[in-house]
Amino acid sequence: MSRFSRPRAAPLVALVLLAACDTPQSVSREAQSPDTAPPLAEHLDDGTCQARDLRPAVYEHVMGEVQVVQAEIAEDGTVIRPPIYRRAPVPKVVRERAEITFEAPCPEDMTPEFISSVQRALAARGYFSGNISGRMDAPTTAAVRTYQSERGLESAQLSLETARALGLVAVELPET
Repeated sequence: MSRFSRPRAAPLVALVLLAACDTPQSVSREAQSPDTAPPLAEHLDDGTCQARDLRPAVYEHVMGEVQVVQAEIAEDGTVIRPPIYRRAPVPKVVRERAEITFEAPCPEDMTPEFISSVQRALAARGYFSGNISGRMDAPTTAAVRTYQSERGLESAQLSLETARALGLVAVELPET
């Protein structure tokens, strides 16, 4: 290797490394990770709103038997050779998939000011550490899901009960 080939290669390598480190300024953070806002609640005939969410099935693996060789059966129905099984982990449904519905704030109530209040209320309770943006972005929905899951509702959609518990919606008192 001659002493003249090294100086020409060094600037080229440096240029390639610098080009690899350059990130486009026009790509926003939202473009890299889209918001995963849950769908809005639906209006009901009685003037309230209801949210729907799917609760995924939960599986666990348990030891079971898996057929590895099929049985041989004669034309008259007699078993020539029984099937062969081996023990192996098999999936078992622990909780079925289900659609859950619950009362939720109506879409017109989900204003940026209201969502900012939700974010501040969750932050005050240690569930939200993101920026107060007034949007149902990924950190907000994750905080809502965590808060509600601890209270028995596994959903990232804000329920009316949660909004009341956070002090954001008036609690209806029984008539006396």
